Amino acid sequence: MNYNNITNSRNAGSYINIKAYPQNSNSISALRVINYPVFSIFKQHLIDYPTPGNLTYFWGFGSIAAICLAIQILTGILLAMHYTPHVDLAFISVEHIMRDVAGGWLLRYIHANGASMFFVVIYIHMFRGLYYGSFTAPRQQLWIVGVAIFLLMMATAFMGYVLPWGQMSFWGATVITNLFSAIPLVGDGIVYWLWGGFSVDNATLNRFFSLHYLLPFVIAALAFLHMIALHQNGSNNPLGIMIGINKISFYPYFYLKDLVGWVGFGMFFSVFVYFAPNLLGHPDNYIEANPMVTPAHIVPEWYFLPFYAILRSIPNKLGGVIAMFAAIIVLFLLPYLYPGKIRSAIFRQSYRKAFWILLVNCLILGWIGGNVVQFPFIQIGQFATIMYFSFFLIYLPIQGILENFIMYPRPFTLKDIIKNINSLIARQEWSKLFPIAFTKKKK
Repeated sequence: MNYNNITNSRNAGSYINIKAYPQNSNSISALRVINYPVFSIFKQHLIDYPTPGNLTYFWGFGSIAAICLAIQILTGILLAMHYTPHVDLAFISVEHIMRDVAGGWLLRYIHANGASMFFVVIYIHMFRGLYYGSFTAPRQQLWIVGVAIFLLMMATAFMGYVLPWGQMSFWGATVITNLFSAIPLVGDGIVYWLWGGFSVDNATLNRFFSLHYLLPFVIAALAFLHMIALHQNGSNNPLGIMIGINKISFYPYFYLKDLVGWVGFGMFFSVFVYFAPNLLGHPDNYIEANPMVTPAHIVPEWYFLPFYAILRSIPNKLGGVIAMFAAIIVLFLLPYLYPGKIRSAIFRQSYRKAFWILLVNCLILGWIGGNVVQFPFIQIGQFATIMYFSFFLIYLPIQGILENFIMYPRPFTLKDIIKNINSLIARQEWSKLFPIAFTKKKK
C-alpha cells in the first residue's frame, strides 16, 4: 500500500484518495468546493483574476451595472406576475400593483427607477472608457459588445415605457414607431408589422411586453460575453499601458473597493425610490392612454433625450432618422476611427479638453431634447449635433494621425515629407507609412 497517495481514515474506517482532490499545501483548502474543476472558471475569473493595482473607483461601475441588471430582471419577473398586457386592462393592472399587491408599489418604483439608474451607470461606464481609451486595441471586441448591450438596453427601456399604457406611453410608441415609415419603399410595411395592425393597439402592446420580457436575458448573455472579452486581454488602467507585472488578485482587494461603490450606489438609488419615485418620470403617464387626445409635449425618458435632440435637429424626417441611428453606429466604429497608440487622456492634453467639450455637448443635447421645437432650441440642437459627429468623425482621426507623427518623428518640411512618402511608396513599405493600420496582432 502506498501511504503517500492514500491516507487511512481511522475514524471513518475508509480510505480517501488524496489525488482525487486538488493538491494544495493546506489539506483543508484542498477540500474546498471552489477548488473543484467544475467551479474553477469562477475562481479563475472572479477571485484569482489578475487586476492592475492602480484602478480607481470608476472601474467599479461594471459590477454596479451587473447589479442593476439583476435587480431589473428580478423585479420584472415579479411585476409580470400581476401585469395584464391588454389595452383595456394594462393601466388598471399597474394601479392594481400599486394599490393591492403587497409591496407592489416598492417593486414598481424599484423597477422604474432602476432603469434610470442602469442608464446612469452605463453612461458613466462608457465615458470612463472614452476618457481612458478602453476602446483601443486590443480591446475592440470588448467595446463593440458593450455598445451592443447599450443598444439593446435602449430597445428594452423603450418597450418597457409603453407597458403602463398611459398617455406618454401610447403617444411615445406612436411617434417612435412612425419613424420607420421614413425608410423608402419598405417603411410603411415595417411600421404595420411593428404595430400588428394599422395603429398602435392591443397587438402592439402584446409584442412589446413579450420582447421587453425576453431582451433582458439577451442582455445578460451579452454581459457574459463582455466579461469574456474583458478577461481575454485584461483590464485597462488609468495610465493606459499594458501591465504584465505587479498585478493583484481581484479578491479580496477589489471586492472591498467595489463594495464601497455598491453601498454608495444603493444610497443614491434609495433616495429616488423612497423620496422622489416619480421625479424621473412624466406626470402625463398617470393619465390612461387616449388616442383622441394628444399631449401638449411628447418627450421620451431622459436617457433618450440626446438622441431625440439629434433626431429633431434635422428638418428632413429621413435625415433625422439616419442621424439618430448614425449617432449610435459611430460608437460601434469608434475603435477604428482612432488610429493612435496612446490610450489614456492623462497623456493627451488636447484630447482631454475635447473629451470635456463632448461631455458638456451631450448634456446640452439632453437639455435640448426635453424642450419644445422652437427658436433658439432648434439652432442650438443643430450646432450640438455637428459638434457630436465632429468629435468622432473629424477630431479623433486627425488627433491619432498627429500623435503618430509625434511618436514616429518624420521631417516636417514639405519637400522632405513628400520625398519621404514617395520613397516609402516606391519601396512599398506601407507599414512604415501607416504603422497603426499594419500592426499585426501577437499570437
